[in-house]
Amino acid sequence: MKGSIGRDHIHMLISCPPNICVSKIVQQLKGKTSKILLSEYKELKRRYWGQHLWAVGYFCRSVGEVSNTIIKEYIENQSDEYEETFKIVG
Repeated sequence: MKGSIGRDHIHMLISCPPNICVSKIVQQLKGKTSKILLSEYKELKRRYWGQHLWAVGYFCRSVGEVSNTIIKEYIENQSDEYEETFKIVG
């Protein structure tokens, strides 16, 4: 739904059904984006040959008492720290 890219991490606000586990979503996101990035940017393929493009870990936080609007505003207000803001389309 919303995200921003920093030098060493990415913030994303996503929505998913409760029957899909977060680790599966992260696995799919990392796998698909890695494949796309490595095919589009050949220098990454040479740099990360035999290595993982993404770090092994991740951090996840569910939205409880906070609305999606507040989280979106938080991500947008990180613009000084982040290089780019993006919208996740689906």
